[in-house]
Amino acid sequence: MTAATVEHTGNAAQLPAPLTGVRVLDLGDPLGLYGAKLLADLGADVILVEPPTGISARQLPPFYHDEPGRETSLAFWYLGTSRRSVTCDLDTIDGRELFARLVTTAQVVVAGGPPGRMDELGVGYARFAPENPALVWASVTGFGETGPHASWLAPDLVGVAMSGIMTLAGYPDRAPVMPPGRQGYLSAGIQAAQGVLFALRVAERSGRGQQVEVSMQEALSLAQETAMQTWDMRREVRRRQGNAGILPGVSTYACADGHVYSMIGIPGFGSPWSVLANWMDEHGMAGDLMDAHWQDLLGNINLRELTRLWSEPEKLAEMQVKFAHVNEVLVRFYAAFPKQFLYEEGQKRRLLIGPANSAKDLVENKQLRARGWFQAVEHPEIPATIEYPGAPFRLSRSPWRIRCRAPLIGEHNIEIWEEELGYRRDQIEVLMSAGVI
Repeated sequence: MTAATVEHTGNAAQLPAPLTGVRVLDLGDPLGLYGAKLLADLGADVILVEPPTGISARQLPPFYHDEPGRETSLAFWYLGTSRRSVTCDLDTIDGRELFARLVTTAQVVVAGGPPGRMDELGVGYARFAPENPALVWASVTGFGETGPHASWLAPDLVGVAMSGIMTLAGYPDRAPVMPPGRQGYLSAGIQAAQGVLFALRVAERSGRGQQVEVSMQEALSLAQETAMQTWDMRREVRRRQGNAGILPGVSTYACADGHVYSMIGIPGFGSPWSVLANWMDEHGMAGDLMDAHWQDLLGNINLRELTRLWSEPEKLAEMQVKFAHVNEVLVRFYAAFPKQFLYEEGQKRRLLIGPANSAKDLVENKQLRARGWFQAVEHPEIPATIEYPGAPFRLSRSPWRIRCRAPLIGEHNIEIWEEELGYRRDQIEVLMSAGVI
């Protein structure tokens, strides 16, 4: 490494972003979009290749100032950071020729959609691998490239259902519910980014690229909480818990300005129930929980015995009746105070109480603010500066950062097609008039 490749900030030598010099073509499929964002914010030159009308993610709500439009999706703004955009209709011969020229300049392609679709168009990995042997091609699909479900449609809802995690979401006496936040797409994107990084490392050392295959179903099937352990240790299928509240102090509780999650009295996890009872007594709200009867009952909670009660409904119901009074007293205590007070005072006492933070709470969070987590991103076309969520991890000398806002549709057509690939302006105008770009 030469001195010219090192930036200096204060006394700390800063290295270039980890993926500086790596070009990635992102075809904008919902399954791969987050993975490409991770690569882009790590310094890769990510080019979003989209149809002339834009990719579907541009229609995702919510919208800036509640004004729907292809350039106002807040979800796409977040997912599309640090990229450039060109338009190219792959359903046309001219569009495929443009894309083929672009692939010759890239080290990575992130593609999605039905397996085999790109090969059918003549612009898949099989075409480019012989002429670009170091190419890394990430295929991100719902169920993988092979198997009886390979060609099935796979929106996020199907992914979370078919992977098994949806059966754990919700309440035991109701139907499963869909986990929020497009977790199928995000999980597939994370695995795609990891796979690309590994494959790039191999290509760097051997000169040989490869196809990185990601199945959303497989990526999500790793996220079963304790379902696997429940079967391994107890030979039971884990059920949806909802806000079960089997033990007093272990549940979600309403407080003065929202909710907190509380996990009190479980051996090995923070302070025992007696500490919470003493805190309640300081405020004159412990009721009779300071009596020896309740202190003895709460102080001798045995987690192993209680977990066995899950398979003995009658005994479990009997135990819950005993704890109902304790819970009533606790409900009144939590309801009297705001969540931040309960969290901070609970931390002082090593009580596991956590606020159920809203988006507003996160924006105002002292910890996140102190660490400078939020990133200010300029949107000159509005004009405005928008705060974005920050880095998923931090590298001390080769920084992750959002280099620019998400691109407008085809914003970099001239920059890439003309200035980088050498197409003449009149050729570009013809392609534009034909709807190719």
